[in-house]
Amino acid sequence: MADPWSRPNMDDLRSVLESIGQSDVDHSRNAERLELSVPAELQTMRGNTVSAMTREISRYGIGLLHRGYVTPGDVTVRMASETRQFEYRVKLEWCMPCDNGMFISGGRFLSQKSITS
Repeated sequence: MADPWSRPNMDDLRSVLESIGQSDVDHSRNAERLELSVPAELQTMRGNTVSAMTREISRYGIGLLHRGYVTPGDVTVRMASETRQFEYRVKLEWCMPCDNGMFISGGRFLSQKSITS
C-alpha cells in the first residue's frame, strides 16, 4: 500500500487530468493558464508538509494535485527546477476530491518569498 500522503507521480497526474477532461464552462479567467507538471511541496499553516504536483500556473495563481485534503488558507508552495528553487506564499482557495484518492486544489499567489540557485 502506498503512503496516502506521498507525492503523486506522473501517471497519477495524467489519470486525474484525463478524468477531469476539458470544461465547457467559461471561467472568465483574467490570465492565461499554462499546463505545468513539476514536483512541489505545500507547507500548511500548521507546519505540515504535503507532497504535490503542479497542474497549471498563471501569473496570478497555481493549481495543484496531491493526496489528502488540505484546508484552504495561506500555504507556502515550493518548486524546484534543475538550477533554481522557488518558494511562494499562496492563498489556497479550494480543495476537492477527484479520482484515486487524490485531491485537486487551487489558489492565488500572495507573494514570492524567494528564489535560490
